[in-house]
Amino acid sequence: MNERLDYISWDEYFMGVAILSSKRSKDPSTQVGACIASEDNKVITMGYNGMPIGCSDDIMPWQKEGADELDNKYLYVCHAEFNAILNSFSPVKGCRLYVTLFPCNECAKAIIQSGIKEVIYLSNKYENTVATKASKRLLALANVKFRKYEGRILNPEFKNA
Repeated sequence: MNERLDYISWDEYFMGVAILSSKRSKDPSTQVGACIASEDNKVITMGYNGMPIGCSDDIMPWQKEGADELDNKYLYVCHAEFNAILNSFSPVKGCRLYVTLFPCNECAKAIIQSGIKEVIYLSNKYENTVATKASKRLLALANVKFRKYEGRILNPEFKNA
């Protein structure tokens, strides 16, 4: 019997789950997905950027700025990484986080505190921001590895977050 040679790698599999999770986001400008995988390559949990449970996506603001200073999505949205950590029924210590957008400094804190050992990211479109620089500093200080995803994008329609 011949072994199939065109199967996907674990990185491709878990990033594919993160990309699929991002499709649940109702954010009109940035859809982010995350998948946390165990050391033995099991999906532990997933998440996407969205409003907190019980806060209707239909009445919460999705714009970056509004007439009222409270009409700003950044005050309310839970990031994909944060949601994935909070959604888990199992500890995520020692796991890998696959995410479609490099984590912000607030998510880096949650990643560190939860014990995640590695972050694999697809896009880093905010790499020159202070928040991303702080995130990289925090992750490095806490010995959390991070690397850019190098596998195939299995969904050619995916636009980087």
